[in-house]
Amino acid sequence: MHIHIGRDKYGKPVKITGAKSLTLTNILMESSRNKGIDMIGVIDCHAPAVQEEIKSLIDNGEASELPEGGIRFERVTLILGSEIEIYDENCLGPIHVLVYLPTLSSMEAISKWLSTRMKNITLSSQRYYGSAKQLQYKVKELGGLFIPAHVFTPFKSLYGKGVRCSLGEVLDPDLIDGIELGLSSDTQMADQLSELHRYTFVTNSDAHSLPKIAREYQEVVMQNPTFKEFNWALHRVDGRQIKRNFGMNPLLGKYHMTVCSNCFEQVTTDITKCPKCGSTKIIKGVSDRIEELKNTDKQEVERPDYLYQVPLEYLPTLGPKTFQKLLNAFGTEMEVIHHTPYQNLIEVVPEKLANSIIQMREGKLPIKAGGGGKYGSIGPS
Repeated sequence: MHIHIGRDKYGKPVKITGAKSLTLTNILMESSRNKGIDMIGVIDCHAPAVQEEIKSLIDNGEASELPEGGIRFERVTLILGSEIEIYDENCLGPIHVLVYLPTLSSMEAISKWLSTRMKNITLSSQRYYGSAKQLQYKVKELGGLFIPAHVFTPFKSLYGKGVRCSLGEVLDPDLIDGIELGLSSDTQMADQLSELHRYTFVTNSDAHSLPKIAREYQEVVMQNPTFKEFNWALHRVDGRQIKRNFGMNPLLGKYHMTVCSNCFEQVTTDITKCPKCGSTKIIKGVSDRIEELKNTDKQEVERPDYLYQVPLEYLPTLGPKTFQKLLNAFGTEMEVIHHTPYQNLIEVVPEKLANSIIQMREGKLPIKAGGGGKYGSIGPS
């Protein structure tokens, strides 16, 4: 539910750091055909050129709007979203939030509203000039959903630098529909903050390239993949719910540990100068930030299972050609990661690689923790 657009239909950048191949149409095809996903959230749909591409798909008969919200393309439903940067007088630092709207017309309406409060509506994750609560009110007026993004990362997040003590300093707690954990944290870590117990946790990929789609996702109990059903699942209405969260081991996230940003030496939070290279640029990790903020060890709410997964691209000996062979044989990456038996794998890939996939599935491969903007890796610690 957190996928960026790299380029619009005219080849112009939307998310500047996004891959050029990350177009709306490519995202839809990748999600439907290779990833095996039923619903995605693209969070750059506020950009007018992205809206034009959606309309073209509808006009050509390749997509259609659903009565309960969302855009249907082949087997996948697109939920229209936008990532917005807030920095009002109540914030210690900029924070990113995700908003989702049910229809193309409601997304166009918020784009028109934001265009008078942003410098460049054509780009991703732009600074919004107004209060966080005003944004929440507008999203709710249009029937939308509001979810703080990657809430623990050191930069541009609610708990990284956004608040002094609690989320109520910046946001209206009653107008939050869920909390996005980010790659460097999991359910158990986040539940150490009691004020988060009331919210559903979502695990999203924050994809800046096609292979990164679905490195984190959730299994949702819904009657149909629509905006209305997703909203009900977030609020656990009539049996709808998040059934399981799938996420990378937090050690693989690029901000899990506190490290020197120059040489990536792991350090403690009480030092101001790296003992290895002498740099004073220390980036506090998510694990240490949560340790500072936590106020409970009690599991007061019943959470879905959180299942660790490692994307296939993390395996050092698995290249693009082998990846495609696995897709051709077994359909989707998720099928390979979680379900394909060993005997079937060795019919397609070398025995050593098949063993690695099974060990990865069982959590037996060693992980070198990430930090300071550098992802963790599979290999010696």
